[in-house]
Amino acid sequence: MAIDRRKVLLYASAAALRFLLFTAFPRLPNLLTGRAEISTPVTSFKRLQEGLFLYTHNVSPYDGGVFYQAPLFLPLLALIPPSIFSLSTAILYILTDLLCAESIIQIADSGVARVNRLFSSPRKDSHWDSLAVGAAFLFNPFTIATCLARPTGVFSNCAILFAIASAVNRKPSKSMLALALAAYLSLYPALLLPPLILLCYDQIVGQGDSKPKLPGQSLKLGSIFSGSFAWFLAMSYMLTGQSWEFLRSTYGVHLLLPDLTPNVGLWWYFFIEMFDSFREFFLGVFWLHLVGYVGGLCIRLRNQPLFVLTTIIGIFAIFQPYPSIADASLYFALLPLYNHVFPLMRYTFFAMATILYATLLGPAFYYLWIYAGSGNANFFYAITLVWSLGLSIIVGECLFAVLRDEWEIERPEMKGREVRRI
Repeated sequence: MAIDRRKVLLYASAAALRFLLFTAFPRLPNLLTGRAEISTPVTSFKRLQEGLFLYTHNVSPYDGGVFYQAPLFLPLLALIPPSIFSLSTAILYILTDLLCAESIIQIADSGVARVNRLFSSPRKDSHWDSLAVGAAFLFNPFTIATCLARPTGVFSNCAILFAIASAVNRKPSKSMLALALAAYLSLYPALLLPPLILLCYDQIVGQGDSKPKLPGQSLKLGSIFSGSFAWFLAMSYMLTGQSWEFLRSTYGVHLLLPDLTPNVGLWWYFFIEMFDSFREFFLGVFWLHLVGYVGGLCIRLRNQPLFVLTTIIGIFAIFQPYPSIADASLYFALLPLYNHVFPLMRYTFFAMATILYATLLGPAFYYLWIYAGSGNANFFYAITLVWSLGLSIIVGECLFAVLRDEWEIERPEMKGREVRRI
């Protein structure tokens, strides 16, 4: 088997950069771990360490109301000797980033973003090299900062990318198992199941002469997903002393939002100001809003399930209860797959300027509020609104560009002409 020297160089460079930052600036990881933009109550590495401390001292990690992460993390990390814990976790997160990049490169090599069973883009010849797509992920400042901060959301992102890569490589069982792991770790990736089943089905049908029916294939893949998820829950039940108390702390915190620690999302400030009598109603409204995108996108963009997955991941980065820049970095990792429609986007500069503006001012506004005391919560929430606006523009523009790309197949005479809404 020939070794791709360019890929080896890419991985070595990315790993060396991360390892250098871990070792040359030992205070930087601890600084980033406490940042609200990177760590959330459900992914924080500090909270994971606290849960691990309780677990190793035979105390339930869920008793204190601080640890909200999956139980399977605890026995795995407990195997690491305390003397090399920092170094070992640094290497673990570096390897996880490299596995994410490998999945992205496999997705790019498949070409499914441009050509699949039901759709062929008229701009399919314009695309980035797969290593360039992987490099865009590995050297994205958001990705690097996330790796240094070591939130557990990195493992959810890795499982999602591995699930998509397995789907495009015609390995549906692995895809469902990986998605079940992502849903077990973070819950919200379960919403990716419908478009991922469509992607697996299209790849299976396009492989050979056999053409299984979509309902039967959906039932089969859904059963694999459900069985895998149930197995993870059963393992957690055994690890927690045959108790189901972890369900409320791991999944209930997503659904009920008991922890209103500030983050880059839209939920925390809204529910701080919310009267308790209206809390259940608006929790339902917010979750229905998040779930509602899945069906519409799967129906309208049935011929491009990979783009549906990409768009829903972008929506997660905006509207999920506890988002962070790790979720945005996952969305930005998949965007280069659609660089062939970038010329069709209209407000790219405005969107990028908004993201840059929020990235630079977010930490400053948080400092003014928490440390300097010269601001209040409105300062930080205002900049998170700007961040969400920038992401919303990018998601909307990508959706417009892909729909325009489809439309030009039906109306080739309109290629290159301006479209106005009347």
